[in-house]
Amino acid sequence: AFRERWPVTELTLHFHNTRGMGLANVIAAMDAGADRFDASLGGLGGCPYAPGATGNVCTEEIVHALQCMGCDTGVDLPRLIAAARRLPALIGHAVPSQIVSAGRRLDLHPRPRDFEAIRERALARDV
Repeated sequence: AFRERWPVTELTLHFHNTRGMGLANVIAAMDAGADRFDASLGGLGGCPYAPGATGNVCTEEIVHALQCMGCDTGVDLPRLIAAARRLPALIGHAVPSQIVSAGRRLDLHPRPRDFEAIRERALARDV
Protein backbone atom coordinates (compact mmCIF):
# COMPACT_ATOMS: atom_id res chain seq x y z
CA ALA A 1 0.00 0.00 0.00
CA PHE A 2 2.66 2.54 1.02
CA ARG A 3 5.08 1.43 -1.71
CA GLU A 4 2.35 1.61 -4.35
CA ARG A 5 1.47 5.17 -3.44
CA TRP A 6 5.00 6.47 -2.77
CA PRO A 7 7.40 4.10 -4.58
CA VAL A 8 10.58 6.18 -4.20
CA THR A 9 10.09 7.46 -0.65
CA GLU A 10 12.54 6.03 1.86
CA LEU A 11 10.81 4.89 5.01
CA THR A 12 12.32 3.55 8.21
CA LEU A 13 9.89 2.14 10.77
CA HIS A 14 10.49 2.19 14.52
CA PHE A 15 8.62 -0.22 16.77
CA HIS A 16 8.67 -0.68 20.51
CA ASN A 17 8.16 -4.08 22.07
CA THR A 18 5.99 -2.90 24.95
CA ARG A 19 3.51 -5.77 24.74
CA GLY A 20 5.69 -8.26 22.91
CA MET A 21 4.36 -7.36 19.45
CA GLY A 22 7.38 -5.54 18.02
CA LEU A 23 8.65 -8.42 15.90
CA ALA A 24 5.13 -9.17 14.63
CA ASN A 25 4.89 -5.52 13.56
CA VAL A 26 8.17 -5.80 11.66
CA ILE A 27 6.97 -8.88 9.78
CA ALA A 28 3.59 -7.30 9.00
CA ALA A 29 5.34 -4.16 7.77
CA MET A 30 7.57 -6.28 5.53
CA ASP A 31 4.45 -7.86 4.04
CA ALA A 32 3.29 -4.31 3.25
CA GLY A 33 6.58 -3.49 1.50
CA ALA A 34 8.70 -1.90 4.24
CA ASP A 35 12.35 -2.91 4.27
CA ARG A 36 14.11 -0.64 6.78
CA PHE A 37 13.66 -0.78 10.53
CA ASP A 38 15.09 0.87 13.62
CA ALA A 39 16.06 -1.60 16.30
CA SER A 40 18.44 -1.72 19.22
CA LEU A 41 20.85 -4.31 20.53
CA GLY A 42 19.21 -6.11 23.43
CA GLY A 43 16.10 -3.96 23.03
CA LEU A 44 17.74 -1.05 24.84
CA GLY A 45 15.59 2.03 25.05
CA GLY A 46 12.18 2.69 26.37
CA CYS A 47 9.21 4.97 26.34
CA PRO A 48 8.67 7.81 28.81
CA TYR A 49 4.89 7.32 28.46
CA ALA A 50 4.98 3.65 29.48
CA PRO A 51 7.17 3.44 32.59
CA GLY A 52 8.48 -0.07 33.18
CA ALA A 53 7.71 -1.15 29.62
CA THR A 54 10.32 -2.98 27.62
CA GLY A 55 12.22 -0.98 25.07
CA ASN A 56 12.70 -1.17 21.36
CA VAL A 57 12.57 -4.22 19.15
CA CYS A 58 15.78 -6.21 19.59
CA THR A 59 18.10 -6.15 16.60
CA GLU A 60 19.16 -9.73 17.24
CA GLU A 61 15.53 -10.92 17.32
CA ILE A 62 14.75 -9.25 13.97
CA VAL A 63 17.89 -10.67 12.36
CA HIS A 64 17.19 -14.15 13.76
CA ALA A 65 13.58 -14.13 12.53
CA LEU A 66 14.51 -12.84 9.08
CA GLN A 67 17.28 -15.38 8.67
CA CYS A 68 14.89 -18.17 9.74
CA MET A 69 12.54 -16.89 7.02
CA GLY A 70 15.33 -17.21 4.46
CA CYS A 71 16.17 -13.50 4.18
CA ASP A 72 19.80 -12.52 3.66
CA THR A 73 20.42 -9.82 6.26
CA GLY A 74 24.16 -9.56 5.75
CA VAL A 75 24.53 -9.71 9.54
CA ASP A 76 26.72 -12.22 11.38
CA LEU A 77 24.08 -13.41 13.85
CA PRO A 78 26.39 -15.34 16.22
CA ARG A 79 28.58 -12.23 16.63
CA LEU A 80 25.51 -10.03 17.10
CA ILE A 81 24.20 -12.35 19.83
CA ALA A 82 27.63 -12.42 21.49
CA ALA A 83 27.63 -8.62 21.61
CA ALA A 84 24.08 -8.55 23.02
CA ARG A 85 25.06 -11.07 25.70
CA ARG A 86 27.69 -8.62 26.96
CA LEU A 87 25.10 -5.90 27.55
CA PRO A 88 23.85 -6.94 31.02
CA ALA A 89 27.37 -6.69 32.45
CA LEU A 90 27.87 -3.31 30.77
CA ILE A 91 24.57 -1.71 31.79
CA GLY A 92 24.00 -3.45 35.12
CA HIS A 93 20.67 -5.15 34.39
CA ALA A 94 19.12 -7.81 32.18
CA VAL A 95 17.93 -7.05 28.67
CA PRO A 96 14.54 -8.21 27.33
CA SER A 97 16.01 -10.11 24.37
CA GLN A 98 14.69 -13.66 24.07
CA ILE A 99 17.59 -14.56 21.76
CA VAL A 100 20.10 -13.50 24.42
CA SER A 101 18.39 -15.91 26.84
CA ALA A 102 17.55 -18.81 24.54
CA GLY A 103 20.00 -18.56 21.66
CA ARG A 104 19.24 -19.25 18.03
CA ARG A 105 16.60 -21.79 17.16
CA LEU A 106 19.18 -24.04 15.54
CA ASP A 107 21.39 -23.87 18.64
CA LEU A 108 18.73 -25.81 20.52
CA HIS A 109 17.14 -27.92 17.83
CA PRO A 110 18.96 -29.21 14.76
CA ARG A 111 17.37 -28.50 11.40
CA PRO A 112 15.23 -31.47 10.24
CA ARG A 113 16.61 -33.38 7.26
CA ASP A 114 13.63 -32.39 5.14
CA PHE A 115 13.66 -28.74 6.28
CA GLU A 116 14.02 -27.25 2.81
CA ALA A 117 11.06 -29.24 1.45
CA ILE A 118 8.92 -28.24 4.45
CA ARG A 119 9.98 -24.60 4.07
CA GLU A 120 9.19 -24.56 0.35
CA ARG A 121 5.72 -26.02 0.96
CA ALA A 122 5.06 -23.44 3.67
CA LEU A 123 6.21 -20.56 1.47
CA ALA A 124 4.09 -21.80 -1.44
CA ARG A 125 0.86 -21.83 0.60
CA ASP A 126 -1.77 -19.35 -0.44
CA VAL A 127 -2.74 -17.75 2.84
